[in-house]
Amino acid sequence: MKELMLGNKAVARGLYEAGCAFVSSYPGTPSTEITEEAVKYDEIYCEWAPNEKVAMEAAFGACLAGKRAFCAMKHVGLNVAADPLYTMSYTGVNAGMVIGVADDAGMHSSQNEQDSRHHAIASKVPMLEPSDSAEALEFAKIAYELSEEYDTPVLLKMCTRVAHSQSIVEPGQRRESSKSYEKNIAKYVMMPGNAIRRHPFVEERMEKLRDYAEHSPLNRVETGDSGIGIITSSTSYQYVKEVFGNDASVLKLGIANPLPVDLIRDFAGKVDTLYVVEELDPIIETHVRSLGLDVKGKELLPICGEFSQNLVAKALGREISESASIDEPIPPRPPVMCSGCPHRGLFYTLKKLGCTVLGDIGCYTLGAVAPLSSIEMTLCMGASISAAHGFNKALGAESEGKTVAVIGDSTFMHSGMTGLANIAYNQSNSTVIILDNSITGMTGHQQNPTTGYNIKGDPAGKINLEALCAAMGFESVQVVDPYRLDECERVIKEELAKEIPSVIISRRPCALLKYVKHSAPLRVDPDKCRSCKSCMKIGCPSISMKPDANGTVKACVDATQCVGCGVCQQLCPFDAFESCGKGE
Repeated sequence: MKELMLGNKAVARGLYEAGCAFVSSYPGTPSTEITEEAVKYDEIYCEWAPNEKVAMEAAFGACLAGKRAFCAMKHVGLNVAADPLYTMSYTGVNAGMVIGVADDAGMHSSQNEQDSRHHAIASKVPMLEPSDSAEALEFAKIAYELSEEYDTPVLLKMCTRVAHSQSIVEPGQRRESSKSYEKNIAKYVMMPGNAIRRHPFVEERMEKLRDYAEHSPLNRVETGDSGIGIITSSTSYQYVKEVFGNDASVLKLGIANPLPVDLIRDFAGKVDTLYVVEELDPIIETHVRSLGLDVKGKELLPICGEFSQNLVAKALGREISESASIDEPIPPRPPVMCSGCPHRGLFYTLKKLGCTVLGDIGCYTLGAVAPLSSIEMTLCMGASISAAHGFNKALGAESEGKTVAVIGDSTFMHSGMTGLANIAYNQSNSTVIILDNSITGMTGHQQNPTTGYNIKGDPAGKINLEALCAAMGFESVQVVDPYRLDECERVIKEELAKEIPSVIISRRPCALLKYVKHSAPLRVDPDKCRSCKSCMKIGCPSISMKPDANGTVKACVDATQCVGCGVCQQLCPFDAFESCGKGE
């Protein structure tokens, strides 16, 4: 029976039908739902790993044991997992090994806009690139066949639009698949003597895959008007078809690496004008130009951001149909921390104390946004701690005593521990604040090694952050409640005044967690409010300034959003905030 299915859900279905038995991933938008859907199949063991490198290595271990395996990550996660990937290209696999990577053109939830096809080319690993949900399912199954036939890991490249769009798929049946493990030191132990002998295998494999790309049904020609020929892939294919229909001939590439040669030359010879339409970097275009063909691409189309139907139409000289518009301007709605977010009080305190705050990746990165405007640097997962160490070592007394690193509990487990070990080992006078909200928040509430629950919500091993930091050599570790501003200020001052490395754990669960019980919402007593706007300094979306019956602008609380955290009460010098009554 056909079904409307999200692209990521379709990948998970493809894993199931292909007989995948093991999935290890780290959540990262736009890839997260693949694993969240895969865990619904009892036949597939699924887990959240501390980071993408661990996830890939665990999946490799499963495929080595003879079970088809998978790991998923976003594009920047592939940077973290590049170490095992590049060597896995040399070792090859036993059972099939597929790696899902989701690019984020337009940077909807990412710190950069990199193109993962570069990793496929550099690691000399095949990459498949579906353009809709049906292909996402089918390509996942084909990826396992290619992995085992050519003895290689296979990259399955998604993008935001394919991952998070729905289209029709036709689910099939699961086919179990497994292999026995056989000891093979020459193949799997990559010390130099063995690796030297495996490199020629990689090059020979790529030649075989290039021949496969020439004849594979994953690369197809759709013949239309021969005046225009367009080479494209992924979601760009959808835009091209919507704009041109049969008014152009299209070479749709489902294999992103390696790219065919003869197929492209033959296609180019049958059209008058050749275009390449691809998001981000000109990888297909560069390949086409290397074949000596005249092609138009990035001189017409942008190298930055997502494409759209209208963008492609305008760039390639097609008429753009009128679209509905709204006469009134839409007010901007920048992202903000949620009402009751436990990070808000801490960032307010850091700003009040004039601290230099080096930040990390997570929803708490919003601490950089006005009115808190606290975070001054965000680079990549775990960088806050390492950067704080270097910052303090470089400036010494000039920065010590007022510089802190902030990092979430999940990010700390991902790649913060090694940075903390560096501080302990090389002894910078640095203060690290672990923002423990008891969940992986930004990607939609996934468990992590500090929560005590696994991907299914069952009890699991739990890392004790205080004990871990103490074991790493930190003599001063304090825990604060970020809803209590006086406590936060006192402890931060204490730790910054010490001339030793220290850790502060800011601990309170995310306000959006289902099990969190909130206090009654607050209200403002208009007779006490003096319109001083002190409450506005925390940037809570529940609080606004509105005119009362007399036209006097005063603070107002939206009771539908307020969770009664009480932070605003601590800021009001006139005690204007009071409880509405009974909480949850």
